[in-house]
Amino acid sequence: MVNNIRAVVFDRELQVTTVECPVPAPDEALIRLRLAGICNTDLELLAGYKGFSGILGHEFVGEVVQGPSDWVGQRVVGEINISCGTCDMCQRGMPTQCRNRRVLGIMDYGGAFADRFCLAVQNLVAVPESLSDEEAVFTEPLAAACQVLESAHIKPSDRVIVLGAGKLGLLVAQVVRPIGVDLSVIIRHERQSTLLDRWGIPAVRRDAVAEGVADVVIDCTGQASGFADALALVRPRGTVIAKSTYHGLPPADLTQIVVREIQVIGSRCGPFGAALRLLAQGLVDVQSLIDARYSLSEATAAFEHAARHGVLKVLLAP
Repeated sequence: MVNNIRAVVFDRELQVTTVECPVPAPDEALIRLRLAGICNTDLELLAGYKGFSGILGHEFVGEVVQGPSDWVGQRVVGEINISCGTCDMCQRGMPTQCRNRRVLGIMDYGGAFADRFCLAVQNLVAVPESLSDEEAVFTEPLAAACQVLESAHIKPSDRVIVLGAGKLGLLVAQVVRPIGVDLSVIIRHERQSTLLDRWGIPAVRRDAVAEGVADVVIDCTGQASGFADALALVRPRGTVIAKSTYHGLPPADLTQIVVREIQVIGSRCGPFGAALRLLAQGLVDVQSLIDARYSLSEATAAFEHAARHGVLKVLLAP
């Protein structure tokens, strides 16, 4: 029995500290962390998003060490929304919009940046043996990328612009590309261009793209200013798919939505099964997105690294 564990805690400041090992509720499993990823939402939490305090982290791959016998010993990833199962949204089959939802490492539920952590059994998804931990840790953000195709009908004839070639944007581009769309990704750094060239996806600078030309703009910037850019780039009666979460309000001319009859669609968490299939079939390159790997004890340095401009995925390993 483990009594004390290390955890990455934010409470006005970020620190690695020792806490008591959590005890799983009857509907939860205790998970030993194998690998975790820092994402833009984690950085926004440090900036004040959701007024968060507690243990951070929601991108993970781990091993169940306590819980139902059929799960113990299994390598798992997990859906981050903990739903009540009884509210009207849950009854309509929309547990990610549960009225009473808690969110792993984001809202009212301790996160995965710890030696051990809990998660509802109903949220667990087994990882295929063929996948490495470095691949499996991308399941949650790749599922979010897949949700773009669940959220909106994107036609092969569409011109699609992905705005923001960061961690999520590069996954979204790889998910959308096989449809056959006229796809381009707006970049700021040469590293992003190199990756996109490798995948056969056109990379462009913002000032090289005319305004009002895209049928669909997918905002993955993670910045409040990205929404204004998306509105400028989309054509009249086009679609903006918003993937960014951030602390603060977007400085955008919302009148343009009415005048140019733009459809705005929010897109959040997505299908884990689809993400795992894409990874298992080698259809998405995630290894190239890994920039650094730190130990859990070095989490402060890891977050500083992840916050640098142009940095992609930074991993935490126990």
